[in-house]
Amino acid sequence: MRSKITVVGAGFVGSTLTQRLVERDYADVVMFDIIPNMPQGKALDMLQAGPVLGYDSLVVGTNDYAGTANSDIVVITSGFPRKPGMSRDDLVKKNQEIIGQVTQEVAKNSPNCIIIMVTNPLDAMAQLAHHISGFPRNRVVGMAGVLDTARFRTFIAQELGASVRDVQAYVLGGHGDTMVPLARMCTVAGVPISQLMAAERIEQIVQRTRDGGAEIVKLLGTGSAYFAPSASVLQMVDSILLDKKMIMPCAAYLQGEYGINGLFVGVPVKLGAQGIEQIVEVELSESERALLKKSADAVKELVEVMGI
Repeated sequence: MRSKITVVGAGFVGSTLTQRLVERDYADVVMFDIIPNMPQGKALDMLQAGPVLGYDSLVVGTNDYAGTANSDIVVITSGFPRKPGMSRDDLVKKNQEIIGQVTQEVAKNSPNCIIIMVTNPLDAMAQLAHHISGFPRNRVVGMAGVLDTARFRTFIAQELGASVRDVQAYVLGGHGDTMVPLARMCTVAGVPISQLMAAERIEQIVQRTRDGGAEIVKLLGTGSAYFAPSASVLQMVDSILLDKKMIMPCAAYLQGEYGINGLFVGVPVKLGAQGIEQIVEVELSESERALLKKSADAVKELVEVMGI
């Protein structure tokens, strides 16, 4: 029996992700949106690409949560997008009401699913979904570090004229201005980047990574990134649905790990068929640990704003 994935929100991120998923040909996909007929039209268009690209995945659009019932994975992308000059923190109140309602419907219709949160501010929205759904912490995970790490790896590869495949890196912490790119642990084909470029240049790349989303928002003028975010979610879905047990940085609910308790923060996790199957604790320096705590404190402030 084919797996079922629901993508909530048929905007740029949601529809691009849906296209990537159906082209994987390992699951049927439901695209939900509140706009009448829009997800149905996009889904029909994708369905008709099947004979050309050779996939048999069924993709349907719906405005009714009943059509999403019994999904194995639900990816939440709906909400207000970030606009120029707007920080992720500004989004919290706008998106709290939307994500609260979405999570209630998801938990009711797919009580055994794994939720992947994409809506910003990411860490706070994942915390909200965990709170409202009542799901165990292994079944609520946020897409953050995968995207931030991809940006970090891209900039390093460009700087060195190397393949992105040879660049290994981690970005921890909240998905925002306080994220923590671990430059000390970054390598290119096993060689630490500290041996390949000057410390000043590394710090410039770290800052560009922190500003990665804002840079794209500014360039686009309206809207925000969707190609790289959707690809990042796809990697997470691959690892869960195919039980690959890949280790990647994601927003997870910490219960004492890294000295943080009761908050969603980006850390390395092992993703498999059960969702988050392990939280991997890497040894941090004193300064890295302080930066991670600062990032967690920023998430805590948003959670307090939401009153949960």
